Amino acid sequence: MAANRYGRGRSRRMKNEMNVVPYIDVMLVLLVIFMVTAPMITPGLINLPSVGQAVEVPATPVEVQIEENGDVSVRLRKPGENFELIPKEEVLARVQSMAATDTPVVIAADGKVPYEEVMKIMDTLRSNGMTRLGLMVNQTKATPSKK
Repeated sequence: MAANRYGRGRSRRMKNEMNVVPYIDVMLVLLVIFMVTAPMITPGLINLPSVGQAVEVPATPVEVQIEENGDVSVRLRKPGENFELIPKEEVLARVQSMAATDTPVVIAADGKVPYEEVMKIMDTLRSNGMTRLGLMVNQTKATPSKK
């Protein structure tokens, strides 16, 4: 201790700071681990039932088709059934005559039909008791449109 008073030797003072370098090292290692493992994680897979595994046979849906020019056609979606061209005002009556309220109704609209027209028909059906409504789409990969 006497040596320190005369300037010889090193004086050791306590630092009142926290050394964060080891924590930064640990964080960087964890960051690298997450960056390497994240692309390897597969998203959750959903096992959808196939037709052979379904408990009950799904009901035959009613298909409402809206063409680009505004024509509306309806059919029961069975093999050999043809579309019947009807006025827009009679869509509800025709669908109700073809099916019960729990029968699925699928709306297939041309891509150029205004969204408002599709929603009007869907709203008419829903407000009159048709609860199982859906939109039909093509499941092919769409190419982005160029404007």
